[in-house]
Amino acid sequence: MTRAPAAGTTREESATLAPVALDPRLVADLVTLVAATGDERTTVRSPLTGDAITDVPHATSQDVEHAFARARTARQRWSRVPMRARSRVLLRFHDLVVAQQSTIMDVIVAETGKARRHAFDEVIHLGLTARYYARSAAQHLRGHGARGAMPGLTRVRVHHTPKGVVGVISPWNYPFTLASCDGLAAIMAGNAVVLKPDERTMLSALIGKRLLVEAGMPEDLWQIVAGPGPSVGHDVIAGADYVCFTGSVATGRVVARQCADLLVGCSLELGGKNAFVVLGDADPDKAAEGAVRAAFANAGQLCVSSERFYVDRAVHDAFMDRFVARTRAMVFTGDASWENAMGSLISQEQLDKVTAHVEDAVAKGATVLAGGGPRPEYGPYFFEPTILADVTPAMDCHLQETFGPVVSVYPFDDENSVLEKVNDGGMGLNASVYGGRRTRAFARGIVAGSVNINDGYSASFASIDAPMGGMRQSGLGRRQGKEGILRFTEPQSVAGQHLARFGPADGMAMESYARLMTLSLRLMRRFPRR
Repeated sequence: MTRAPAAGTTREESATLAPVALDPRLVADLVTLVAATGDERTTVRSPLTGDAITDVPHATSQDVEHAFARARTARQRWSRVPMRARSRVLLRFHDLVVAQQSTIMDVIVAETGKARRHAFDEVIHLGLTARYYARSAAQHLRGHGARGAMPGLTRVRVHHTPKGVVGVISPWNYPFTLASCDGLAAIMAGNAVVLKPDERTMLSALIGKRLLVEAGMPEDLWQIVAGPGPSVGHDVIAGADYVCFTGSVATGRVVARQCADLLVGCSLELGGKNAFVVLGDADPDKAAEGAVRAAFANAGQLCVSSERFYVDRAVHDAFMDRFVARTRAMVFTGDASWENAMGSLISQEQLDKVTAHVEDAVAKGATVLAGGGPRPEYGPYFFEPTILADVTPAMDCHLQETFGPVVSVYPFDDENSVLEKVNDGGMGLNASVYGGRRTRAFARGIVAGSVNINDGYSASFASIDAPMGGMRQSGLGRRQGKEGILRFTEPQSVAGQHLARFGPADGMAMESYARLMTLSLRLMRRFPRR
């Protein structure tokens, strides 16, 4: 077949790839925050060039055990710190993130290879999260009354007790915000944190802890360990009172099984094969602009990015002309500049997977409308944004998550039938619907934890007061909102009984007591609120 025109343009001055220059003193200081004594180390490399940034020591099982012990000791003191004082720590952290955003973005770009504009998304999200829980945690965690068994005689109060030490296992794709956003809610609820970031992006997680300590958080309250998931991750789960995991469906199942064996709760944000629907009354220009962001942010390495596009035939041609044109016009620079529209994939393994999905689709008859292959002039793992048509269920990219800058486009004629296709497969993390008056009704029929109207994912992701998570195989539990902090607590009901007691009064026969209670049940049935 004839390859589609290459997606993207370049600047002449960017012909030579340049690494992001990180301050060696900063890097060395960050590595000292890792709780590790082992001899094994992981070399952190930049996907922009493949060059080494630093070596990070692995934690041994004993290191993880000691990290939990330090965290538990610190938590005992922290749980007695007033809520207002905890809030001040998070607000100072918010201010530090905003003030030091340039350094933070440099670290993120160096470790992930993502475009600076997408590293800035992490700054925004974590700042929003810190501010939200600093200002709302007291309300979410405040004890509240519950209806007692005997009106006026049974008084019940429900309290929210911290779980203890929360184990967080965070991924490489958004390594700054996803390493810290769950932990912020956890410490506001009175818990401690033991964090195991992906070993490829340790510095982005470590700079988060450094800023928290600078903001006034006790250093031992937030422990960071490093090393391979099968060993260090296993040890983190074994020591935790609750586990947060963000990653693949396959690994999420492993985490869930271990938590089940330990009878420890967990929240899992897993993968998605997210749909982007363009209804017949959508504005093609607005939908195309949103499609580029929804599909190619962070080179598609985002759990809520869109990979399946369903377009009403009434606007299909107009939308596709604009979507393809915008994709081909994207500017790539292969560096940390703001002009760069899309960055690199994280690794050779990810590049191989994305390449394999496209090659499989093309071999089975798919048409490449834009992109279609690697672009090594922008980095060793760079794959150009790719739009595929004529994709069939026989192709790997049809329902398998690619986790790269590759999308499939399907025209449709009937909204009811396409809704079935949108809900096909076992995932349900995010979806997008572009259109007019019918969009909200259509969105309600989608099986997904978040549905964005006339937006790709930002409307829900940045609305921290709203819960976020997946349905079906896309996860368990929710981050953000009230649900995102209450998961780190155990509800405790304290009930007091006054005057009357449960059971017959002295001298009353049990049968008489039973008749009295039966009459009470019948009377109370007449009152709808009881």
